[in-house]
This record gives sequence, structure tokens and C-alpha cells, in this order.
Amino acid sequence: MKTTLRTNLTINDVCKGFAYNELEGRGLFGLGGRLTIQPEYQRNYIYADGKRDVAVINSILKGYPLGLLYFVQTGTNAQGEGLYEVLDGQQRITSIGRFLTGKFAVPGDQGLPSYFHALPQDQKDRVLNTPLLIYICDGTETEIKAWFRTINISGEPLKEQELRNAIYSGPFVTAAKAIFSNSADARLPRWNSYVKGTAKRQEILETALNWISNGHIDDHMARHRNDATAAKALEQHFLAVIDWIESVFPTPEKEMCGLEWGNLYATHHTTGYDKDIVGARVQELYGDSFVKNRKGVFAYILGGETNPRLLDVRVFDTSIKRETYGQQTKTAQATKTSNCPHCAMSGNAHAAKIWKFEEMEADHVTAWTKGGTTDASNCEMLCTTHNRAKGNR
Repeated sequence: MKTTLRTNLTINDVCKGFAYNELEGRGLFGLGGRLTIQPEYQRNYIYADGKRDVAVINSILKGYPLGLLYFVQTGTNAQGEGLYEVLDGQQRITSIGRFLTGKFAVPGDQGLPSYFHALPQDQKDRVLNTPLLIYICDGTETEIKAWFRTINISGEPLKEQELRNAIYSGPFVTAAKAIFSNSADARLPRWNSYVKGTAKRQEILETALNWISNGHIDDHMARHRNDATAAKALEQHFLAVIDWIESVFPTPEKEMCGLEWGNLYATHHTTGYDKDIVGARVQELYGDSFVKNRKGVFAYILGGETNPRLLDVRVFDTSIKRETYGQQTKTAQATKTSNCPHCAMSGNAHAAKIWKFEEMEADHVTAWTKGGTTDASNCEMLCTTHNRAKGNR
């Protein structure tokens, strides 16, 4: 990949004709329409936090260098002028453009907010006439995207999906981002009841892709890279999962956010559930002091309550186990039988064996799933072999 350093462009030049899409959170154009500020392989604008965007402007006002910018030349217009995309620097350029167009203020004298139009003329000139160091890059798509990965190792790391968007940029990514990357979408609060992350950092899109591809996101994006219509199928599947969740569980619980709903949908969506019964059972398990993992409640119910390991049911503490071991061992020594009740009844070589404490495990006499409690009255010590063979009988 060839690079050429340009030092004759100023902020005024680069931000000429600056356009910003507030809904999508992205800078669109600059350099009089010849610069695409956020091509599809770039992540969305994330500096609009009142700190990083302000820091960019303060650096300019103080005369600090902004660092290198990288543009990719994509062609020329009818006038023979270069057309470019921002390879690195879109966060800084978008911050500057937003400031010039009055989207935010910086602290001025006495800490009062100062918008660009209200700055003294000398400060306006300082901003507009600040020269920029820009490398113009020319190379193949593979070279450009490999370089994009390299220069994004430092600074705030790209999310995995942001990198995938760069690798598989094309009609599918463009259409999918229009659906799942709009931070002003009114559906986001509903989606965030079940999906972790933000639209801006591509985490909603990543979840949708994970659900439809059963975890094979890269393969799905590669196969549909040039098919914009596949984004609609992606949206339909995503919404089908959300609708299914809400058809089974009457109330969104905070522990539902971030669960593997795609896998749960694939496994259980053909099973019928009574929403009222499910809701009551969720609350019953939430109120059970022995259930340690509330996040497991939903998969447990969907699976027919056959796998109590999902709930991480509270185990017997050491004092109860030692007390029970002592009682069983004392009785076993008096009767010359094994201190493991199952061994004592087996009639085999271990029928009279006294196991060490470390060789035994605590078990519920009556299983928790059948109403048994996790206290001394329901505890028995079994040898490891018998305890693990007993299961949930």
C-alpha cells in the first residue's frame, strides 16, 4: 500500500460541507462532499460524551497537534479532484465538524459554555486555519482493511463486530447497520430487556447475527456480504426471537438480559407454554432462598425443570457436612457397617467400609427438585461413587 503525506489541508478545508446524521450517530461528508467520513467499515461515532469531543477542540484551541489522519483515495470526480474515505481519524474529524456546526460547546471563560459561533474571531481563525497532517493511502481492499486493523490496535479497541463490519463491508452491512445501529430507534428499550450492549458499538447487530447464525457470524456475513435483502431476514429472525420470549415470559426480569436467547429459541420455540404458569413459576423460584443463580431460572423452566444445575442450588456448608459425617460414622462403627448408607446396603466389598470425610460428598435425602431442603435434616453423606450415581432420583 502506497502512502503520500499532505500538509496543505486545514480544518476549514476538511470540514467544508460537513454533514452529520444525528439519528445514526455518524459523520457523513466533508471536503466539499469529496470525503466520506464514516465508510461502512468504520465504527459509529463514540466521542459525543462531553469529554472526548471537548478534548479534541481544546487541543486545537491550545495549539496541540491532532496527530496523523489517514484517508483512502477511492477515485476522482468529474473535475479530476480526488474522492476519499477516512481510514483513521473519523472520531476527531466528526468532533470538529460537530463543533463547527454548533452541535456542542466547550468550556469558555469562567467555565461558561462556548459554541463555535460565539468564539472570538482569533480563536475561530485558529480553529479553521489549523493545518492537518494527512496520509493519502492507495491500495487494494485487502491491504486497506489489514491496515485498518493495524492502526486500531492502539487507542480504544474496536469491538469484534466493528471489525467484522470492516472485513465484510458491502450492501449487507450497510442495510443491517441501518436497522440495528440506530441509537435513536424507539425499539431499543424493548430489545435491551434481552440483549446486552449498545446499537452504537454494534452489539445489538452482533447479537442478531449470533442468533440467526447459531454462533457462526463470520460465515453468515461472508455468504450474504453482497445481499442487502438478507438484512431484512436478519431483522425478522431477531424480532421473532424477541416476540417468542415475550410470549412465554410475562414480565422482563433484569436477569433475562444477555442470556443465550438465540439457542433457547432454536431449542424450545416449538414447545407450548402457559404464560401465566411460567410467570408464577419464575416468581416462585426467585423467592426460593436455595436458588443461587437466577439467570438459570429461564433455561431451567424452558427445559422442563430437568436440570437443577442451571440454578446452582445452594449446597450444604462444611459444618453440616462434618456433623452429618460424624453421626453416620458413629452409627456405622457401632453396627459394623459402612458409613455410606448405600454401601452398607450393597452387600459388596465396601459394605463395612468406613470412608474418610474427604472421600464422601453431601447429598439431599429428598432432592431439592422434589421439595427437599438444604439443611441438616435433609443431609446424608455418600461415598463419591454412590453420590454421583444417584443423580436427581
